[in-house]
Amino acid sequence: MVEIHSKARIRWACRRGMLELDVLFMPFVEEAYDSLDAKQQAIFQRLLTQEDPDLFAWFMGHEECKDAELNSMVQLILDRVRV
Repeated sequence: MVEIHSKARIRWACRRGMLELDVLFMPFVEEAYDSLDAKQQAIFQRLLTQEDPDLFAWFMGHEECKDAELNSMVQLILDRVRV
């Protein structure tokens, strides 16, 4: 797994092959990423290493992510969108 350390690399990793994911990740990284604690930032970075079809299924509610940490990050991002 490639570590994503700089904010520029995180922004780049947020650019996905699917517009639906871009509109979730880009605002989140710009508006909320810096307020996450170090553990949450690491979980978000790990989330960005997942495959687009899996991410799409999790965010669209077609499947539930089996990894509890990643699932909690998915829910955190979705909760921000719903507000």
